[in-house]
Amino acid sequence: MDRFSLELRARISAVDNNGNPRSFEVATRDICAAGAFLQTDQPLPVGTDIEMNLVLPLAHLPKIENKRSRIDVSGAVIRTESEGMAVCFDKKYQISPMA
Repeated sequence: MDRFSLELRARISAVDNNGNPRSFEVATRDICAAGAFLQTDQPLPVGTDIEMNLVLPLAHLPKIENKRSRIDVSGAVIRTESEGMAVCFDKKYQISPMA
């Protein structure tokens, strides 16, 4: 799949190894339809299921009424590095306008 170098803000929600819910902000380094690389200094372990909210700025598209949209997607961590983690998206997603 084509991968795009695109930095988007995202909120990650996951459950850690101790069963505690965890939520934090990251930025994408690159993204495609199947997944993304997320920049963070505290990557989650491989296999961790995640839910992610991506915010797409749309101000540069004049015919779109809302200036931002949110994409809600879930997936799992498939690789970690010192700069962050790679996640693979599943097929469930929802796109919502934001005011």
